[in-house]
Amino acid sequence: MGVVKDLLQDVEIPKFYKVANKMDDTHIEDVAQAVRDALKREGTLDRIKPGSTVCFTAASREIANSVLILRTFAEELKRIGKDNPRLKFCYTIPNFQNPSGITMSLEKRHRLYELAKAHDVMILEDNPYGDLYYEGKPLPSIKSFDTDGIVIYAGSFSKVISPGMRVGYAIGPKPVLAKMTVCKQGQDVHTNIWSQVLCYRFMTEYDFDAHLAGLRKIYTKKRALLLDLMEKHLAPYITWDPFNGGLFAWCHLPKGVDMMEFVQKALEKKVCVVPGTAFLTDENEPCDAFRINFSTPTDEQLTKGITLLGETIREMVEK
Repeated sequence: MGVVKDLLQDVEIPKFYKVANKMDDTHIEDVAQAVRDALKREGTLDRIKPGSTVCFTAASREIANSVLILRTFAEELKRIGKDNPRLKFCYTIPNFQNPSGITMSLEKRHRLYELAKAHDVMILEDNPYGDLYYEGKPLPSIKSFDTDGIVIYAGSFSKVISPGMRVGYAIGPKPVLAKMTVCKQGQDVHTNIWSQVLCYRFMTEYDFDAHLAGLRKIYTKKRALLLDLMEKHLAPYITWDPFNGGLFAWCHLPKGVDMMEFVQKALEKKVCVVPGTAFLTDENEPCDAFRINFSTPTDEQLTKGITLLGETIREMVEK
C-alpha cells in the first residue's frame, strides 16, 4: 500500500482539495465507510474505548437543519461534561449530506470546529459528494482551517471515477493515520492496488478538473429533470428538501401515509426508493421520508419512475 499511497500523494490530493497541513498524512482506504470502521476499532484513537460516545448527523426532518445539528451537538457536549468525557468524535457530511442533501454553511463549519476544539473532540469530515455541486462554488472544508490536528478528512473516488473500484482516502494527523494503517493491514492488507493505480493514472494523464466539470454538467441536467418531474407528478402530496449538489433527493410523504407501505407499493410497480428508516439509528422510529437516487437511471427511466411514484401516492391519498 505504501508505494501506491506515495504515488497518490505525488498527485497532491491534499493540495488539490486544499485540506491538509504539515501535521497531516494521507491514508488509502476502501471509501469512507472503511475510514469510519478503522476509527471505531479500539486503539486506532486512544480516545475511543468501549462506552465512548460518537456524534452522528441524524436523518430526520427535525435535525436536518445544520443550526439544530450544532445546537444538539453543543447540548450533548454540555450534558456529558468535562468530568465525564465520553463523546470522542463527531461524524459529519457537510456537503450535500446523505440522505438530506443539506449543506452546512461556512459559519456553522467554523462553529462546529470551535466546539470540537473546546471540548477535545475529533471531527470525521466525510466529503464523498463535494465535487458534485450544481450551483455556486464549494465552501471550504472544515479540515482546511484545522490548525490543531483534530479533523480527519475522508474523500472518495467512487462518485467521480468509478463506484466499483471503491477507492477512498483519509487525510489527518499522522499518529492517527499510522494506527489506521496498522488496522487496515490486519483487516485485508491493503486496498486493491490495481484500482489505486488506475486512479493515479487517471489523475496524472487526464484533465481531472475538466472531468469533474463534465460530471457536474451531466448531473446538473439530471437534477433539473428530476425537479421538473417531481413538481409535475409528486406535488403537492410529496415534498422534498432543497439540494444544490450530490446524487439524492430527500422526499417527505403527507401526514397519514405510511412510508413503508408507500415504498412497498412503489416496489410492486418496479420502482425502488430507499426508505428513510434505513438512515436512522433506530429503524422503529417514525419516519415520513424516502430517498431518490437520480444518478444511475437514464432520463427515460427517471421519467417513468417518477411518474409511477406519482401514481402510487395518488392511489393512496385519493382512494
